[in-house]
Amino acid sequence: MTTQQKKRAVLGQISDADIRLLRVFQAVVDCGGMTAAELELNISTSTISRHVKDLETRLGLTLCRRGRSGFALTPEGERIHAETRQLMAATESFRASVDALHHRLGGSLHVAVFDKTASNPQAHIAQAVALFRRQAPDVVIHLHVGTIQAIEQGVMAGHYQLGIIPEHRRSDSLAYEELFGETMLLYCAQGHPLFNASHAPLTWADVRRHAFAGLGYHSPNMEVSHRERLQRSATAFDQESVATFILSGDFLGFLPDHYAQGFVQNGQMQAIAPAQFHYQCHFSAIVRQSPEPTQATRLFQQCLAQAHLVAS
Repeated sequence: MTTQQKKRAVLGQISDADIRLLRVFQAVVDCGGMTAAELELNISTSTISRHVKDLETRLGLTLCRRGRSGFALTPEGERIHAETRQLMAATESFRASVDALHHRLGGSLHVAVFDKTASNPQAHIAQAVALFRRQAPDVVIHLHVGTIQAIEQGVMAGHYQLGIIPEHRRSDSLAYEELFGETMLLYCAQGHPLFNASHAPLTWADVRRHAFAGLGYHSPNMEVSHRERLQRSATAFDQESVATFILSGDFLGFLPDHYAQGFVQNGQMQAIAPAQFHYQCHFSAIVRQSPEPTQATRLFQQCLAQAHLVAS
């Protein structure tokens, strides 16, 4: 974009047209490119490209690079994307407030969940969704999966109205409500020296002699590995990655017992002395302390509490 174009680019007041262009830009970034955003937006790639170009002209900024090397945001594009997410969250919050004044529930509810919870028999998130849908059928629920930090930051920033994470350390900016638990066991796979070996005499000192695959961010997994001085030889960022490392036969790793059950039944994995090498995770629902949760968020909190209270 030329210097002359930048001089002429004056945003002024944000119009409905600007909001539409920003929504297109957000969808392109979230989908990872213009072609990938076609289905999400239900418009052609050429139209999407024109909208992004119009937005760049309107802002006087180059937001992304597109070509044979693929789609990539510029530093300015990353900043505009972050601000766009904040703007859309504020818009959704305003809509929810207006709905509350009219004593109706509508709009969207964004909930983020830590991965591999659906197979946990102690988790009743699906039941909570069903309860919520019966009481608020006009609210569109968006369910996201992310790391603990991504969910915490997303809730704090207003991108998600509610998150469900294993607790590791509490933030004063968030309110917590405990929901359910999870048992983490230490596993090895076929090809590992401990597979089908006697585990009775094993100690933590013995476990330290083997390569360990752990999560690369602050979590109960990292706390246990630090406490027991396990040397992380491979870094994972979700449970699927930990399982992949274990299945290689080269690593030990902790997995939720419910998630690993299928691998165990197929003879691919084996828990190592589960009475000794285990830890518990406690999952909580998190919302922002301020501003106050929306009416839809509070209702979903109540449905979560009811679903897990009935189950217990």
